Amino acid sequence: MTPSAIRSFFATLKAANPHPVTELEYTSVFELLTAVLLSAQATDVGVNKATRRLFPVANTPQKILDLGLAGLEDYIKTIGLYRSKARHLMETCRILVQRHGGQVPRNREALEALPGVGRKTANVVLNSAFGEATMAVDSHIFRLGNRTGLAPGKTPYEVEMKLLRRVPREYLVDAHHWLILHGRYVCQARKPLCGQCSVAKYCSFRDKTPG
Repeated sequence: MTPSAIRSFFATLKAANPHPVTELEYTSVFELLTAVLLSAQATDVGVNKATRRLFPVANTPQKILDLGLAGLEDYIKTIGLYRSKARHLMETCRILVQRHGGQVPRNREALEALPGVGRKTANVVLNSAFGEATMAVDSHIFRLGNRTGLAPGKTPYEVEMKLLRRVPREYLVDAHHWLILHGRYVCQARKPLCGQCSVAKYCSFRDKTPG
């Protein structure tokens, strides 16, 4: 995609959704961190279903610790890989209480040092909670980066770096939300809905579908 096509691509997405947000439900930075940690290989719908039960009871690191591992597992057992996620979340809560005064750090290195928190999760927290211009490359964004020609790359990190360079600055803070939503509902993995796509004319994908 050319720079002018990229600008038009994001201008179109912004016009349709001026203030995009994550579909994960949260009311604090810690709730966001928890929801994103739980969302690996799970749907936002499934995570929201579990956290609607969990957060009214335990929505701080100390309250999660007070539940105990078995108690936490009971709240999130509907989520895939819930046992390993529960262990990661418990250890993350211990670190937050012991090293960060119970607060989620606004520092990439500190975030990525938390169990179960990788680069993608850190990027989501830095962007959605703290408004930083980061790019959380999940499977949707990785697919879009390559399929559209927006930011081709062999790894999520390569796609992330290209997006940070190629997305115009005025769209950068919201870009990953637009791309995730577009990948989830329009530029789908098995059958992209090119016939319903508002940005198809800017896209470099050759095998466009009529759907």
